Amino acid sequence: MSDSLFPEDELPAVLPSRSAGSSAAPAASAASPVFGQASLHPPLAERLRPNSLDEVIGQRQLLGPGMPLRTAFESGRLHSMILWGPPGVGKTTLARLMALSFEAQFITISAVLGGVKDIREAVERAQSVAAQGRRTVVFVDEVHRFNKSQQDAFLPHVESGLFTFIGATTENPSFEVNSALLSRATVHVLKSLDEQDLLDLVRRGAELLACPPVTEGAAKRLAAYADGDARRLLNALEAVASLTPPGVAQIDEAVLERALGEQLRRYDKGGEQFYDVISALHKSVRGSDPDAALYWLARMLDGGVDARYISRRLIRMASEDIGLADPRALRICLDAAETYERLGSPEGELTLAQAVVFLAVAPKSNAVYSAYKAVRAFVKSDASRPVPLHLRNAPTKLMSELGYGREYRYAHDEPGGFAAGVHYLPEGMEDQRFYEPVNRGLELRIGDRLAELRRLNAEAREGESGSASEPRD
Repeated sequence: MSDSLFPEDELPAVLPSRSAGSSAAPAASAASPVFGQASLHPPLAERLRPNSLDEVIGQRQLLGPGMPLRTAFESGRLHSMILWGPPGVGKTTLARLMALSFEAQFITISAVLGGVKDIREAVERAQSVAAQGRRTVVFVDEVHRFNKSQQDAFLPHVESGLFTFIGATTENPSFEVNSALLSRATVHVLKSLDEQDLLDLVRRGAELLACPPVTEGAAKRLAAYADGDARRLLNALEAVASLTPPGVAQIDEAVLERALGEQLRRYDKGGEQFYDVISALHKSVRGSDPDAALYWLARMLDGGVDARYISRRLIRMASEDIGLADPRALRICLDAAETYERLGSPEGELTLAQAVVFLAVAPKSNAVYSAYKAVRAFVKSDASRPVPLHLRNAPTKLMSELGYGREYRYAHDEPGGFAAGVHYLPEGMEDQRFYEPVNRGLELRIGDRLAELRRLNAEAREGESGSASEPRD
């Protein structure tokens, strides 16, 4: 297979093999360029690209013993899939390894630059090798950027088995990939690399570059700077290695700051931890201090934190700390995230600042958050109770005869749109009160409404109980 078929646009989250005969890139030798001078080698990320599953770092939830992708590789069952995860976690690498493992032709299409013409060419190439008894893997990077008609163009060929489709996306495929294509592919969720994975990459990358040893403190700062993205880590390490002058005994934090400058950013100085700043922003919002919240937002942006990550955190704050006290908070955060995607930095950062201020001054409630945690704990500890017959649908005659849906009261036909006295929990379960609104914001009105509904329920049930106790004629 020609190397030109393989893209170089995604991080190889890898640990090169040390076994004899491995085709992984060798460590720097005497023939390598002198450290600190310009190199003709491919980028470090490409030189560390894996050649087998055992070389991949991270994604243990997919590649560990008995896990889905490991099983697919070992069983020889090639299947269409969507690889969903953040940048730099090995989506392209896994697709490439899939093709290598099954000796399949590997065709890559960029949804950013490609179109239906590229899909047609891929089909023709797949048909050509199929005649020779060889399989094809078509890898679509950023598949969410293809529109519905472009995505639909893959369907007949996936169904016929002409090629195996593998799509990579950083966006939720439930929203960005059309349902027809999604139903024909298995979604595998990739995670950001953890600190230990990144530290392993620092060690192996330093060995391959033959640069001075990297201190533990410097390695951890590089890992924090990468924020789970191994490509970002390896690019930074390679930049440090190329900018470090000869004679330096070790790469410590001072060397990092001199080499990377503003890239390393200030939020990590003095041993301050990345998540401490995020925590400070969250607590400032929860504490209703817009000025402090704006300060920590600015610190995070100035520190190089991905604004998309910040927007995700703001969306969580809207649900966790404001909730139904002001439901507009969630919509404002979603709008801020979408606007940032359109404007980028620095213009889009103002929308994040607007969302932060709104969250900080909004009335606070964690009632829904607390209720959800409580109900999850309850369900986990309780038995799996059957759904009451009156709440079940009866699409067939037999189900109707068995009592499905019998005595169900349609709320819209009831006075005030409320069927007072109806039980919606499983039979035999006592009434539960997971959600208790706070006396702030919109939840003041929600609380009043909920109290009235509970009063009507109690009166109706008392009436039913009284009627049941009366003697019959």
